[in-house]
Amino acid sequence: MLTNIHWLGHDSFKISGERVIYIDPWQLENPERADIVLVTHEHRDHLSRPDIEQISDEHTTVVATAACAAQLERIVNVVIVAPGDNSTVQGVPIEVIPAYNVNKYRSEGVHFHPKEAGGVGYIVTVGGKRIYHAGDSDLTPEMMKVDADIVLLPVSGRAVMTAEEAADAVRSIRPEVAIPMHYGSIMGSIDDATRFKQLSPVPVEILEKSS
Repeated sequence: MLTNIHWLGHDSFKISGERVIYIDPWQLENPERADIVLVTHEHRDHLSRPDIEQISDEHTTVVATAACAAQLERIVNVVIVAPGDNSTVQGVPIEVIPAYNVNKYRSEGVHFHPKEAGGVGYIVTVGGKRIYHAGDSDLTPEMMKVDADIVLLPVSGRAVMTAEEAADAVRSIRPEVAIPMHYGSIMGSIDDATRFKQLSPVPVEILEKSS
């Protein structure tokens, strides 16, 4: 399954298989058409309408929160979800996990990603494997209960988990493998991913950026 997971930079991924699934497509290069697009929250580096339009046609289903859907008018087949939802889209089971900050602040008392904003992560089941994309999140009580085989976790520490906190996350989740994200472009560096790999109690794959 790892060969079917492509890191496209920052928090953006493509999962290949019977369905082509994009998560938070952003600044794509030479993309293919998507069957399913998952959007975690409305920040511009996660909800990029030009990128979504580039990979969508009448057969594409976009899965997004209500706040994101409000920015996706006239894009066909938008399925609105909220934290805690479970659904099946084009035969792919999708679970919606809350994503929010507990200790990262934009200013005093103001989180970058407040829980009430309704940001999410997703668990998609592909090829018999449960793949968890955490979105922009700290280590939350909901994350600690996630059941997943492969986890895609932010590690930069800027508005999301640090490498140390991501290592704590995998201690709770106990996946088969973890993949770091949220570094290398807007914030964070390969050093954060390497630090996570050093600290993690489970195998970590640092993916090369795909086009």
